[in-house]
Amino acid sequence: MAAYIAQGKRIPRRGEIGLSSSEISVFEKVGYVMSGTRHKAMEATRLRKENQVYSAEEKRMLSGFSQGERKNKEVAILSQFRQLVQKKMNKD
Repeated sequence: MAAYIAQGKRIPRRGEIGLSSSEISVFEKVGYVMSGTRHKAMEATRLRKENQVYSAEEKRMLSGFSQGERKNKEVAILSQFRQLVQKKMNKD
């Protein structure tokens, strides 16, 4: 599902498997009612599933960012601690 969203394509629903997103769009433009657009509930389900994929990708990106930030913060604290110890050593 993430691949469809990353490409900006509509996720196929039951009965549409085997058709590409562009083929589904063509059928819908001609007037066919595809299973993914027939009911409001199905549309809500599709949007919810897409949002879940977005949430998973966002979480993955944020966790990587958070790890980098924590690492940078740890390096800064260790650097300050080393400077403090160095000052104490030079003072004595």
